[in-house]
Amino acid sequence: MFLRLARLSRATTSRPIITIASANGRRSIGSVSAIDSSIFRTLFGTEEIRKVFDDEAYIRRCIDAEAALARAQSNCGVIPKDIGPRITQKVEESNLDFERLRHETEIVGYPILPLVRQLSDICGDEAGKYVHWGATTQDIMDIASVLQMKEGLDIVERLLKDVIKTLRELSEKYKDTPMAGRTHLQHALPVTFGYKCAVWLSGFQRHAERLEELRKRALLVQFGGAAGTLSSLGSGDDGVRVRKALAQELGLHNPSISWHVARDGIAEAANLLALIGGTMGKLALDIIIMSSNEFSEVAEPFVPHRGASSTMPQKRNPISSEVILAASKILRSNAGLVLDGMVADFERASGPWHLEWVAVPESFVIAVGALSQTQFALSGLSVNTQKMLDNLHSTKGLIVGEAVMMGLAPYVGRQRAHDIVYEACRESIENDRTLLECLLEKEEVTLKMSQQRLAELCNPENYLGSSARMVDDVLAVN
Repeated sequence: MFLRLARLSRATTSRPIITIASANGRRSIGSVSAIDSSIFRTLFGTEEIRKVFDDEAYIRRCIDAEAALARAQSNCGVIPKDIGPRITQKVEESNLDFERLRHETEIVGYPILPLVRQLSDICGDEAGKYVHWGATTQDIMDIASVLQMKEGLDIVERLLKDVIKTLRELSEKYKDTPMAGRTHLQHALPVTFGYKCAVWLSGFQRHAERLEELRKRALLVQFGGAAGTLSSLGSGDDGVRVRKALAQELGLHNPSISWHVARDGIAEAANLLALIGGTMGKLALDIIIMSSNEFSEVAEPFVPHRGASSTMPQKRNPISSEVILAASKILRSNAGLVLDGMVADFERASGPWHLEWVAVPESFVIAVGALSQTQFALSGLSVNTQKMLDNLHSTKGLIVGEAVMMGLAPYVGRQRAHDIVYEACRESIENDRTLLECLLEKEEVTLKMSQQRLAELCNPENYLGSSARMVDDVLAVN
């Protein structure tokens, strides 16, 4: 609901206007936001999602709401039967004066009164007097926003499915590919790369489930009138009948009560996007670290000059992951804004609702952009399985200290086994020797276990636990 219509005109300066070539001629460089910037826009969003939330789309959704309201009221016998179709036909054929709308919005503070004035004129004296019948500004603005969210969620869902499909393929392909598992950025225990991908995948699977569930809570029609009571349509059932018919006209859910000061549905949608952003951010951070020269385990898809440095010719920076990481932080920040917007006073808020005008469209643009970057990075991810294996063995068996401890514990007890292996690990590090070599020098160990058994325990490739089974369990989720 971000209205450039309501922006104050900028003062002109003597600074020359810079323009760049575009498919539609020339576009001025003057954006104050990266997501609308002519330079950065393709990094942080897509044209598809921008068209859902731009000014033209928003006003069109407001018009859709007014037309649907008229049809619903005609069908319910609240206004003459022919008025709804006539209003719909007229407004669909209308050409608005956007400059007038912008100017009047600047004065009023909201675009609906200026819009209704134009629509009433367009519809003529007879039909025009029924435009916006019994409604209030926030009814129309909320409906427009929910319709945008509905379309935006469809795009998010489609991209989620793409990412899920790609992660399923990676999880299956690398299910048995061993690598070092790391905690506190240090070797912990062996895992597989397929296991790591399946952990990422499981988060996206839950997000897809959340998205489906929230539609019935977030995609609610709004029609309540001045204070939400629908008193403008009388004390009978006309109001609730119209609201139900309006929901059907627009493909939205019919709430049990007006929700214009109960913004949990909007907040849930924005927080879902933040949750998706959190999962993408975790994935991106893993890729950034794993693609460092010291690890060299993965790399983003190669595109000539992508991630290049202006001064270091050898650089191949993980650009998509960096953008995703930034996007995830923006989404979490916006989630806080819409939560603040929930704290509304009495039966019509005196301000916090405006936070949604910034946070909701931006969150959708940022989330879709990040999902697109995630799909790009994963679908062409370069995986260096040999380097993963080399890194796994780089600590000379230390990564499976737990395996040796658990193997020795039945003979000497867990705590004594821990102390023995701890001492062997210390000797391995200080003397640059393998863990196996240090263990074979300890009589307390060799009297209990054979060299062959110790060698098996010291091989990281033998200590993968239930990782493969867990991957299969994640892949079994539809």
